[in-house]
Amino acid sequence: MLDNFAARWLPALETEMRAVLAGDDRATPLHYGMIHYHMGWVDSHFQPVTLLAGKRLRPLLCLMACQAVGGDPAQALPAAAAVEILHNFSLVHDDIEDGDLTRRHRPTLWSVWGVPQAINAGDAMFALAFAALQRLSRTQVAAAQQLAALQLFTDTAVALTEGQHLDMHFEQRRQVSVAEYLRMIEGKTAALIGASVALGGLVGGDSMYAPLRRFGQSLGLAFQIQDDLLGIWGDPAVTGKAAGNDILRRKKSLPLLHALNDPLCGEALHALLWSDRLTDADLPEALRLLEQAGARTYATDQMRRFYTASQQALQEALGAEAPASLLWATANWLMQRQS
Repeated sequence: MLDNFAARWLPALETEMRAVLAGDDRATPLHYGMIHYHMGWVDSHFQPVTLLAGKRLRPLLCLMACQAVGGDPAQALPAAAAVEILHNFSLVHDDIEDGDLTRRHRPTLWSVWGVPQAINAGDAMFALAFAALQRLSRTQVAAAQQLAALQLFTDTAVALTEGQHLDMHFEQRRQVSVAEYLRMIEGKTAALIGASVALGGLVGGDSMYAPLRRFGQSLGLAFQIQDDLLGIWGDPAVTGKAAGNDILRRKKSLPLLHALNDPLCGEALHALLWSDRLTDADLPEALRLLEQAGARTYATDQMRRFYTASQQALQEALGAEAPASLLWATANWLMQRQS
């Protein structure tokens, strides 16, 4: 069912995004070529390629939500394209800010063309995300719905920058509370997933889209915490990352923060993580301290709590039809993933 929906709508989504990101100025083909490279459409020589370009989770949730409230997903394609372009803008800038050299198994945009050009390409994607949303007028979406969608999208763009600000700020601090972390991922991860679902509902004719937005926000929180768990305890053969990779990076994920704030073993874990040298040889002791703090159990419980909240919000939005919806099935599938 999920595969059939994706097979039906992903080609139309790609067509919509390519139209927005085409670039028709003969003086700036390199500018748009960089954007197309990041989107996975061309290689570094700007030759067409076929690559895995991410899950396209957010736009699919947008289209599913539109269908769930009785709308035509075709009308929501501009909104779906907008959220995916906005998401990819954030990835371009995240890669720069984090110094990441690879994304989706190839060099990041900035590592190929340099930081200044990558910043500029990301800025263009930010602006073009709003251009994508404005194409709702072409699908006969009412003016009032377009204005509401613009307000929601603008709020979400601001929330993304707030979340990224907190994430970078936390990198400079050794002590971060669990509450602070949850506030950060509300902006960095949950806001856009919530907006994706809400925009689909709004375009589909549901003026009372707040429960759909809460569904997406709660699912986003559960999704991020699941990533945190996989970053420490995931199977390397499935995740493609070394076991305990997030520990070696001192990534302030939920399990690690819970253990660092534990009164019994937090001090020992803190001393271990911020020693002059942290190597693979230290992983067994770090994992032992995490186990002593009950970090895995705590994070798993929090993930399940947010997932349950997402189910409750979807039932509020769709009533008895919720369990049979694609949104429900997608949320369940996400919570079963191993990578």
